[in-house]
Amino acid sequence: MNADGIERALARMAREVVERARERGGELAVVGIRRGGVHLAGRLRKLVAAATGKEPPVGTLDISLYRDDLSELSVAPVVGPTDIRFAVTGKTIVLVDDVLYTGRTVRAALDELVDFGRPRRVLLAVLVDRGGRELPIAPDVVGVQLQVAEDEQVEVRLTEGGAERDEVVVKARGRA
Repeated sequence: MNADGIERALARMAREVVERARERGGELAVVGIRRGGVHLAGRLRKLVAAATGKEPPVGTLDISLYRDDLSELSVAPVVGPTDIRFAVTGKTIVLVDDVLYTGRTVRAALDELVDFGRPRRVLLAVLVDRGGRELPIAPDVVGVQLQVAEDEQVEVRLTEGGAERDEVVVKARGRA
């Protein structure tokens, strides 16, 4: 997927987020899962603001300490900041990530999110749903669904993250 495809997918996702939020009411907020969801959350927030005329609050979650595989990843995990400067309780939270695979990242994000309060509703928005779930977690809003083999990985590369260009790449695990 190239930059144009990513922008089209995000525009479609924003329209769907706005529609779903209107169905249920309540104030909308956008939260990106660190790392891959943070830049996408920022883009989605701008598109939602353009559609509604109101810029929703935005936050970030670092789920490192909430992971169920923390001990397997590293003896000394690198933990980034979580930054939520608004009341979560009662809001419709759009939880944003780049790729949905096993569901474990989203489970950890939900665990952390409820430590900040009780949202009215959580909508899961992902740019890429690659299948392969290990947990019963499904996205509410999806940019694109891909069929990806277990020995492959999906990378979302964005200019905000230092990439030369926006793109979604499928490659063999372990290759640069």
